[in-house]
Amino acid sequence: MQHEEKNSAGTTEVRAFERTMKARHLIMLSLGGVIGTGLFLNTGWVLSQAGAFGTILAYLVGAFTVSLVMMCLGELACAMPETGSFHVYAERFISPATGFLVVISYWLTWTLALGTSLTGAGMAMQYWIPEVPVWIWCVFFAVLILGMNVFTTRIFAESEFVFSIVKVVTIQVFVILGILALCGVLPLADGSPSPGLENITKNGFFPTGVLPILFTMVTVNFAYSGTELIGIAAGETENPQKVIPAAIRTTVLRLVLFFVGTVFVLAALIPIDQAGVTKSPFVDVFERIGIPYTADIMNFVILTAIVSAANSGLYASGRMAWSLASRGLLPKALAKQNERGLPVNALLFSMVGGIFALLTSVYAADTVFVVLTAISGLAVVIVWASICLAHFNFRRRFASEGGDLSTLPYRAPGYPVVPLLGFVLCVGSCIGLAFDPTQRIALYCGIPYIILCYAVYPFVSKKSAAAREAQK
Repeated sequence: MQHEEKNSAGTTEVRAFERTMKARHLIMLSLGGVIGTGLFLNTGWVLSQAGAFGTILAYLVGAFTVSLVMMCLGELACAMPETGSFHVYAERFISPATGFLVVISYWLTWTLALGTSLTGAGMAMQYWIPEVPVWIWCVFFAVLILGMNVFTTRIFAESEFVFSIVKVVTIQVFVILGILALCGVLPLADGSPSPGLENITKNGFFPTGVLPILFTMVTVNFAYSGTELIGIAAGETENPQKVIPAAIRTTVLRLVLFFVGTVFVLAALIPIDQAGVTKSPFVDVFERIGIPYTADIMNFVILTAIVSAANSGLYASGRMAWSLASRGLLPKALAKQNERGLPVNALLFSMVGGIFALLTSVYAADTVFVVLTAISGLAVVIVWASICLAHFNFRRRFASEGGDLSTLPYRAPGYPVVPLLGFVLCVGSCIGLAFDPTQRIALYCGIPYIILCYAVYPFVSKKSAAAREAQK
């Protein structure tokens, strides 16, 4: 994607983001953004709410939903490969106000995740070096992550590639060992016989009812969030028309195998009455199998997952802040790029947002942080729904203008069923929140927040238009 700036002579310079990402970077960036605390910890909560079979079903529905969204995103990203793409598509094919809502929501989600990730990394390091305060580790990882993002996109991509490999290998080993334990090939540590499929089938398929499956869907979809990072990176990818479709197909296939395979092992080996969020269900399973140094292994993997999530979070939030500033919706200083074309000011701004989230989590956990987290919980679903609706409108407009479908670099199959069904599933997961008192705050905060974004946009848009006119 290109960005225009005026030099000292008054002429306009066009500076593009470096197109240094390859297919393997996109695949690992997407997988790295997905395989994080949502899978390592939140799966236990879903299991305790929906039961074993219900959890497997919920993650299958989530995998189906993300597959639909990614097919829609693939067509849009190949036709218009732009950095910070989500709100651009929403702005063009839904409404400018919706684009504003999408970009603010996505930036908020990642910058909050950045703050909590820094805290989590500090706590993980305290397991090995308890005498060093958490805040020192937070500063250390903040500098490390910032450094991986401000020098070159290639450094970010390669570091995320390594982080993701660690997580992917862990998932593969976990699934293999779990299947061996279920088949009785690998004995359990306590000497008990293999449970087989008993945990999944006992007490019926829906021991807690069908409704919990519905109200856990936002949590499940959040666990799959990060897949859409492929769209953000489209503007920095070599040959995006060729690379993006391949990356999307590979990513979706691996997600289904990793997530559904992992959830199946968890559901089969952990009794529902012992599931929860007090500790990672992965640690529980490794302990049952009798893997030595379980705590150290999982602490390292979780630390890697946290740093990887923070790395992806800063990348995503920085691009979103840059995209807002380049359109006059944030101060123009945030749209400046360094000699390599990287949005350093936007990255620094997003890091400040992460530090703010960190401070509120310590000093105002029961007020500001809880409210912001509840709002950001809906952001991924809002983004996904906007991608589906934007794709539906894009194809309609393309056809009405006499466009030839054969000229599109990638076409999502099954139009219009794919975007419409994806949109319905996204909205349906939000409705499910109303049935769970513990998650209902997300709707109480999220609905007014959405209304506020639409109400504020005309004033922000008018101000940005006046600023752009004054610069001419």
